[in-house]
Amino acid sequence: MPKFSAAAAIAVAGLLLGGLLWGAGTAQAAGPKTVAGPSKDPTCFAPWTDKTKFFQYPAKKGPYRVALANGFIGNTWRIQMIKTAKAYADQPSVKADLKEFKVVSTGEDIAAQIAAVNNFIDSGYDAVIVDAQNPTAFKSVVRRANQAGVVLVAFDNTIDTDEAINVNVDQKGLGEYWGHWLVQTVPNGGTILEVRGVAGTSVDTDRHEGIQEVLKASGKPFQTVEVVGKWDDGTAQKVTADAIAVHKHFDGMTAQGGSTGMVRAFMDAKQSFVPAAAETENGFRKLCAAHGKEGLKCASGGTGPAQVAVAIKTAITALKGDIVPQSIKLPLAHVEDPNFKDGDSYFAQQTDNFFVGNAFPTCGINFTAQEIMGQSEGNQ
Repeated sequence: MPKFSAAAAIAVAGLLLGGLLWGAGTAQAAGPKTVAGPSKDPTCFAPWTDKTKFFQYPAKKGPYRVALANGFIGNTWRIQMIKTAKAYADQPSVKADLKEFKVVSTGEDIAAQIAAVNNFIDSGYDAVIVDAQNPTAFKSVVRRANQAGVVLVAFDNTIDTDEAINVNVDQKGLGEYWGHWLVQTVPNGGTILEVRGVAGTSVDTDRHEGIQEVLKASGKPFQTVEVVGKWDDGTAQKVTADAIAVHKHFDGMTAQGGSTGMVRAFMDAKQSFVPAAAETENGFRKLCAAHGKEGLKCASGGTGPAQVAVAIKTAITALKGDIVPQSIKLPLAHVEDPNFKDGDSYFAQQTDNFFVGNAFPTCGINFTAQEIMGQSEGNQ
């Protein structure tokens, strides 16, 4: 039997006592209670399904320290999302609830994003908002947040868990919408160019699955050529140009993002326009309006980056002890040829990079382009 010195025995006892105290602390802060609905604001915080559970966190006295831990920021959607978050935090009614609003973007490194979230938890932030780089990598972070009494809200690229709050549109449903429109618009089947997003993210996977399942279920001879555009115009334009050079002809095209770049690659290659189902970029919609009579038939659907504002609103509501759904479903916005109208579904005076649809009226959220574009995308 090994012998321990008095000092070693004291050290071991200290470790055991520390573990007991840590366990007691985590038991006191075991995350939200699961309660009966409805939510505080059912028109804004709509549950994903009729089986979605509802959370209630212990009420905290404000103002609150809230952080946004973004990952990838290499495209205009993410840049506009960061600006929208800052614009929302600057609104007087929201600012009154915030002691501090911190923003960091960590790139495509999943470990770096996880480390950033853990750092916010360790630093005593009341809530952390995350656009997750990977849906399954954050489960230990969710446990740590719940143990620390921190409200964790994932949006856009959500987390594969029912122990944290998720806020999102039906991303697979958006892919299905594009797929159904292509089946109707390319009735005899054919070759479809599919410009995908950032590999490994839940949004890319869900949208891709939605498109593919509808095309296959149609029973028509569709085949797809996939390229990775990272939801970025420049990248999408390059990979589309490469695909045209190799395959010569497409019967339709779809893009999760980078839609303007995809169409411009067809124009640069002097290709005939084919039906295009894509996102809500202002530049894409301007091209659809300008070239509809030349064969550029379009369906534009998605949700603007303002969903980050709904995520922040959800976190503040939860911190006040009000009931919220564990999974919140936001509405999609879409428009199809020939209904592209300046000042409504696109804005001729705004940049191509601006994403249209920055309003969720059911949540009282609506931004002007000036409010958003006046912000910076940098960390703060």
